Amino acid sequence: MPSKRRTRWAVLPLGIASAVILAGCTPTELNGYLPGFVEDGTPATNHTEMVSGLWVNSWIVLLAVGVVTWGLMLWAMIAYRRRKGQTGLPVQLRYNMPIEIFYTVVPLILVIGFFAFTARDQTILETQTDDPDVSVVAIGKQWAWDFQYNGDDEDADDAVWTMGIQAQTNAAGDVDEALLPTLVLPVDKTVKIKLESRDVIHSFWIIDFLYKKDMYIGRDNYWSFTPTREGTYAGKCAELCGEYHSMMLFNVEVVSEAEYEDYLDTLRDKGQTGNIQDAYNRLNNLPGTGATAEGDE
Repeated sequence: MPSKRRTRWAVLPLGIASAVILAGCTPTELNGYLPGFVEDGTPATNHTEMVSGLWVNSWIVLLAVGVVTWGLMLWAMIAYRRRKGQTGLPVQLRYNMPIEIFYTVVPLILVIGFFAFTARDQTILETQTDDPDVSVVAIGKQWAWDFQYNGDDEDADDAVWTMGIQAQTNAAGDVDEALLPTLVLPVDKTVKIKLESRDVIHSFWIIDFLYKKDMYIGRDNYWSFTPTREGTYAGKCAELCGEYHSMMLFNVEVVSEAEYEDYLDTLRDKGQTGNIQDAYNRLNNLPGTGATAEGDE
């Protein structure tokens, strides 16, 4: 009994300390320092918490494995060290069946567990919405982005679009955010994005959304999600695609539904309607400049 009582008293301060530390953590810390969360803990999309949960829980398991491994290594170094007066090699132990079973079965369980949870979450992430509130075509090109709303290549009667140019810098080398291509989405509405490439392999990455998908010639990818927090988010190409890959940036504006509809109206007023492919010019600007290439509109 005394030993159990001492154990309880030893565990109590540890539990209190852990609770205090966790209570003082910000949402960013609790989510493994991943982007996509603000101080009140609101995620950027309906999938953000799931992705961060897989990340954090994986690290907790791996840290526990590390602690056990480091502890066993330290114990072996102390328990089987050469003592004073001893010569030659320490006693060599071989064919310890319990230990061999342990270091075979436990890693196998870990690998199967990581695979199962990853496959479960990936299935959810890759499940596409059949009837989204918003349909967008995102087109990657060297080295910028085009966006078409309300329609795809087969049905673009009501579509509106915007064409972007690659990031432009000032004399100090800072990117002019106002000139970046911008994808506008309504908050709390289901979104389905069709991902196309016009030249080489690109990768569509909205950093705070904690997910990215490749874009290929001849194979369209899709991504369905629901933005859950208004704000401005950074996006970029995550696949090396040529000389100005690092300038292939864009922004995402998540706004209210009314602001989203107003934005579409401004595109209609500019005459940017119909199928974007009919108005397409690949070289919208000369590399590294804001100038329009000769012959382009």
